[in-house]
Amino acid sequence: MTETRTVVVERDLPHPPEKIWRALTQSHLIGEWLMKTAFTPEVGHRFGFSADWGEVACEVRAVEEQKALEYSWDAGDLRSVVRWTLTPTGTGTRLRMEQTGFRTDQPNYYGGAKLGWPRFFDRLEQVLAEMD
Repeated sequence: MTETRTVVVERDLPHPPEKIWRALTQSHLIGEWLMKTAFTPEVGHRFGFSADWGEVACEVRAVEEQKALEYSWDAGDLRSVVRWTLTPTGTGTRLRMEQTGFRTDQPNYYGGAKLGWPRFFDRLEQVLAEMD
């Protein structure tokens, strides 16, 4: 078994789970903070993300309305899984993103994710602040 690494980003956000869920599952909103996509929150749905640096091929693996979302994230020779977990708090929601599956011989993918996800979270917070 090849050892893999995981990137985790977790933030407490002052928004209810249903608002964050919309930003995680509606294509036009995802495009504002992550990348362009034709996402649908249905298990088995295949979709992609596109950015100036390339493409990511994905498939929805799990959907728990306003609680959890999981999809594969395949780019180049990277085979990983992204899991979002929404936990209600007294002041909003704790949002956790965990991307697993970075092989130790993939330092560029792992490093890119460690730098990239916090930036995506920053943009997500901006999008949430602008939503009704």
